[in-house]
Amino acid sequence: MTRSGEDRPGGVSGNTFNGAAAFQVGEHNTMLVQTYLTAGAPLDLAADELARAVAAQWQEEAGLRRLLDPAPLPVRWRLGGHGVTGPVGAATGEGSRSRFAPVPGLTPATGERLRAGGGLRELHEVYGGLASGRLLLIGPPAAGKTAAAVLLVLEALAHRAQAGQEDRARTPVPVLLSLEGWDPAGQTPVDWVVGQLARAYTQFRGRGGRELARALVTTGRIALFLDGLDEADERARADIVGGLESAPSRLVLVSRTAEAVATAREARLGGAVALELEPVRPADAAGYLLRPLPDPPPRAWRAISDHLLDEGAADQPVARALAGPLAVALLRDAYADDGPVDELLDTTRFPGPRAVEDHLLDRAVTTAYTARPGYPRPRYTPETAERTLRFIARRLDREGTRDLRWWHLPAWVDPRTRAVGARLLVGTLYLALGFRVLRSLPGWSPWLSVWAAFTCAGLAGMRVRDLSAPQRLPSAGWRDIFPRGSLLNAAWNWFAVTSAGWVVFRLLSLLWGGSALPLWLCAVGAVPAAFHLALAAGRGHDLVVGIVLGPEAGYERYRVRRRWWWRPVTQSRSVGPREVWRHHIRLRLALGLLTGLSVGLFVGVSVGSHYDRRSGVVTGLCAGLLPALLSGPLGNLAVATALTAVELRVRLGTPVRLMSFLEDARRRNLLRATGPVYQFRHARLQERLAVSSGPGSGRRRIPPGPPPY
Repeated sequence: MTRSGEDRPGGVSGNTFNGAAAFQVGEHNTMLVQTYLTAGAPLDLAADELARAVAAQWQEEAGLRRLLDPAPLPVRWRLGGHGVTGPVGAATGEGSRSRFAPVPGLTPATGERLRAGGGLRELHEVYGGLASGRLLLIGPPAAGKTAAAVLLVLEALAHRAQAGQEDRARTPVPVLLSLEGWDPAGQTPVDWVVGQLARAYTQFRGRGGRELARALVTTGRIALFLDGLDEADERARADIVGGLESAPSRLVLVSRTAEAVATAREARLGGAVALELEPVRPADAAGYLLRPLPDPPPRAWRAISDHLLDEGAADQPVARALAGPLAVALLRDAYADDGPVDELLDTTRFPGPRAVEDHLLDRAVTTAYTARPGYPRPRYTPETAERTLRFIARRLDREGTRDLRWWHLPAWVDPRTRAVGARLLVGTLYLALGFRVLRSLPGWSPWLSVWAAFTCAGLAGMRVRDLSAPQRLPSAGWRDIFPRGSLLNAAWNWFAVTSAGWVVFRLLSLLWGGSALPLWLCAVGAVPAAFHLALAAGRGHDLVVGIVLGPEAGYERYRVRRRWWWRPVTQSRSVGPREVWRHHIRLRLALGLLTGLSVGLFVGVSVGSHYDRRSGVVTGLCAGLLPALLSGPLGNLAVATALTAVELRVRLGTPVRLMSFLEDARRRNLLRATGPVYQFRHARLQERLAVSSGPGSGRRRIPPGPPPY
């Protein structure tokens, strides 16, 4: 069965039939036939561009995590035996048809290959050779699961880059996403992935970009690496696993072992195989710790190394703690070359591996913000950094999430202070305008000025309070706000309004006398309406809600947004939290101010044409000021976040430039970025910061804020 190119996303021709591939699904004899269609060069080019963006994103992240050091800790794995998945034969497809052909350049994975275990290269061979295309990567807490997934993504990208053009087109692009926020009951996996891609990569912004992303997913050009099954709501995990059954691409699912086992009692991923990460071997840990040190190493570090290599100390707290890569990395960071690292061998102070790990986690923030020779001096003191991160960790822990969405920060503090400030600002401005500017106009009344100031101040306070509830993140690109269709529609409406206005006023002047409006004035007066129509037709409709200068302006289901699509961005890059925040400060703030300017221009031209120029300027200023404030600074999430940071600075002593601090913490490997969202480097670090006390943590009371949403 084939489809016409007219129905294909992106206008790609689909009249080439490559044959049907029958494959085994599940653990029994269910057969499913899938038809693969050649989509042509546009999808191949889009996949190549996505691969470059993903490689740049995770190369940087791996560098921050120090996963690419000349001699990092090796990744080792073995076949899981916890009853998480079905028989190995269902995953390898031995004796039956395969759901996925091996990635070009790799051989089919066999049961013997899986049982042999191996390292990162063997893990990539299994990922690309599994007939079912379903892989579970599991391990205990702090086992380095996410780090292993990042390295596997980079390995798969390197393999793809070395392939020829024809093989590269058949090699999927690995994309690592977090499962946080997916509701499988209301969204198919394809729809959810398309939304995540649009949020994380500029290539997939706008309707055309989303259609392109959908085509890449449905044609198997993207391999999904999904992290955080264990962090999803316990009741939703089985639904997530069940929903992923229909995913049309290779799939790597990352989870803690205990949560994966519990989920498997309710739902199993058909045809999947579970690979469990092995603990760090003592020799690997000792070599990693001693490698950066001078030869011979200091006595304290030699004591730790000898302890790890002593077979009789395998059950001691330090050896058991350093079986996890997180503890090994924290240990190397926490102590200087001449530091008293051998204090960890004191079993009185550290009776168990948990005590050792907690001690290292408690030192993580202080270590990251302590000045070191050869490194830039930290911009924040350890006390300020720890106080800020503890506040954030406690707030996220209270809300039961790991995602720090910067656009939710205004909901973390009481909005009354900002609302009162907005009312005072707007009320004062309109009182000043009423008593200093408008008083010379005919019909002016002081009570009218007071009423206008009171009303506008109330609207400003309401707008600020509206932003103090958790919001959905608005669009993150100017192509979203001004799609091609909306610009063409606005241009046509501008021409129509200009022509119609000139003709109407010309007829009125002939019938009732008077002077007709000049053509240039009609054209200027039509600009605001065209501008509002352009915003209403794109994803800037929230900027013009309630400011109607065109038909249906501001309504979320405006017909042009439904009918017209626009071309996707050809150059792609990953979008981080700070980039999205800057976008709102720069683009959306400027557009909000222009919205007010267009209202003022429209009213000013209308009044000035009937009265005099001064009356037009004055009334235009008064009419445009409130929309400019409501659509601009008072209605901007980035501005609200910056004001929240100022309030937190006064109340808690956190950095006034909070977004700069969060980005700095990411570069110091305390946070990580997943699209526009920040997360703590590890769940254990967030848990430890949330429950323990530290330097400066008790100096100010953390405000309770509104209840979690």
